[in-house]
Amino acid sequence: MTATNTKLNYHDSILDAIPHCLTKTDFKFGQRYQGKVRDTYDTGDKLILITTDRQSAFDKVLASVPYKGQVLNLTSTWWFEKTEHIVPNHLIAVPHPNVMIAKKCEVFPIEFVVRGYITGTTSTSLWTQYNKGVRNYCGIDLPQGLQKNQRLAMPLLTPTTKDKEHDRPISPAEIIAEGWMKKEDWEEASAAAMALFNYGTNVAAEHGLILVDTKYELGRDPSGRIVLVDEIHTPDSSRYWLKDSYEARFAEQKEPENIDKEFLRLWFIEHCDPYKDAVLPQAPKELIVTLASRYIQLYEMITGRAFSFTDYNNINQQIMRRIAGYLG
Repeated sequence: MTATNTKLNYHDSILDAIPHCLTKTDFKFGQRYQGKVRDTYDTGDKLILITTDRQSAFDKVLASVPYKGQVLNLTSTWWFEKTEHIVPNHLIAVPHPNVMIAKKCEVFPIEFVVRGYITGTTSTSLWTQYNKGVRNYCGIDLPQGLQKNQRLAMPLLTPTTKDKEHDRPISPAEIIAEGWMKKEDWEEASAAAMALFNYGTNVAAEHGLILVDTKYELGRDPSGRIVLVDEIHTPDSSRYWLKDSYEARFAEQKEPENIDKEFLRLWFIEHCDPYKDAVLPQAPKELIVTLASRYIQLYEMITGRAFSFTDYNNINQQIMRRIAGYLG
C-alpha cells in the first residue's frame, strides 16, 4: 500500500469514527471521577484510568476526536516504559488501548511544567505573559528581547497549582512557603521532572521532533517512592514541533509546524473568545480529522509503530471485558 493510500485510509477511518467517539463511561464499579479527558475509577488499591476522546483546552471540552484516547494512552505507555530508569511510574497494565491500570498514589498538588521554548496562546503561557511585560515568571528572571517561539537558553521549570478553575503559576519558594510541598519532596520531584524533559527532548529529536514544553504529575506510591503518574509526553500534555522546518520558519517569523492540539486552540481563538463565551462554535469535521491525524502521526513518529485502528462498536463492552480480571 502506498503512503498516499495509507493517508486516505486514515482519513476515511477517522471520518467514519467521528459519530462513535468514546466520550463517556459509566461503569458500576469503584468510585468514579470525571476529568476533562480521563474517567478514573478508584477500586481501592488500584486506579482504572480510561482515556476518552474528549478534547480539552482553555479549561473546557471543545470537541471529540476519534482515536485520540488510544493515542494518548499508548503514547504514555511507551514513554513510561522508556523512562523507568529515570523515575518509576504508576503503570501496572494496559488491558485495552483506552485503558491503563495504575497504582493508587498520593499525588503532589503541583503540576511540573517544563518549557524549552517561549511560546503559547493560553493566558498562563510563557509567551502570553512575556508579551504583556512580565519579566519574572515563577521566580525566574527573563531577559529582554525574546521572540515568540524562540528556544530558551536552558529549559525552565515553571510549576503551577492544580486549582479547579484555573492553574496558578507559582515559584518554588512559594510552593514551600505556602505548604504545597515539603522542601525535600520539591527538590527530588523537580529534579526528576527536569531529567524526564531532557531525556524526552533527546528522544524526540532522534525522531524528527522538538519537544517544546510539557507537564508532569508526580507523587508517592504506597512504598513511599516518588513516582511519575497520569501521563507523559502525549500531544495533550506536551507541545511538539517538526524539527526539520523549525529554523527556517522561525527566521521567517512563521509559526512552527506543530503536531499537537495548538492549531485547534488557534482556530477557536480566531472564531470566538474561548474564555468568556458561554457557547463555543462547533469545530468543523475536517479540522477534527486533521487533529486526529496529527495525533496518530505523532504516535507513529515517536514509537516507530503503525497505529492500529480499534473497532469502536460496543467499545464500552470491549473495555468491560478486558478489565474484568482487575476487579474484585
